[in-house]
Amino acid sequence: MTTTVAARFLDLLHSDVAAWNDMRASGDSAWIGLVDIDLAGANLTGVNLSGVDLTGADLSGANLTDAALVGADLTSAELVGADLARANLTGVAAHDANFTGAYLTRACLRDADLTMTYLTSTFLGGAGLGGADLSGAYMTGAYLADADLTGVILTGAYLGKANLTGARVDTANLDGADLTEIIMPDGTSYSDDRSSSLTASAEVFGDRGNIVQFSD
Repeated sequence: MTTTVAARFLDLLHSDVAAWNDMRASGDSAWIGLVDIDLAGANLTGVNLSGVDLTGADLSGANLTDAALVGADLTSAELVGADLARANLTGVAAHDANFTGAYLTRACLRDADLTMTYLTSTFLGGAGLGGADLSGAYMTGAYLADADLTGVILTGAYLGKANLTGARVDTANLDGADLTEIIMPDGTSYSDDRSSSLTASAEVFGDRGNIVQFSD
């Protein structure tokens, strides 16, 4: 993409999201690359960024409420403090992206690649994460109340002090995850100083009876 085209896209995103969405809907730009683009603090409510290459983009503090980012590439992108409430990030590639302190309340992140992603103190209440890969993710203090973590891979993830009250964790894989002082789905606290050979969910998640996989 030429610098001129990138600048035109940037101006359009900053000035007229509706016009941007019309352009996307017309098929005028089936593939768009916005690598390393600076959209920090931008008001992008309802924007259609599905399939867009946003590798290394700065979206810190941006308003992406109700945005569509299906299949977008957010590898190493900065989304610190961004508002992505109810955004659709199904199948997004976000390896090494930084969502620290971001709001992803009721967002859809199903089947997303969130490996090594920074989700420290991130709000994920009611979010749908079914089938997502969060291996090695940094999720200390994350708020995951009522989130759907069905089939999520959390191998080696850092979940210390995360709040999972009411979350669904059926068949989630927490092999090697740090669970220090997490709040479990039943609202009780869990200390990771128990045996590391836990194999049954009843030992960790109590009355909910969800199946959680641990290493032997």
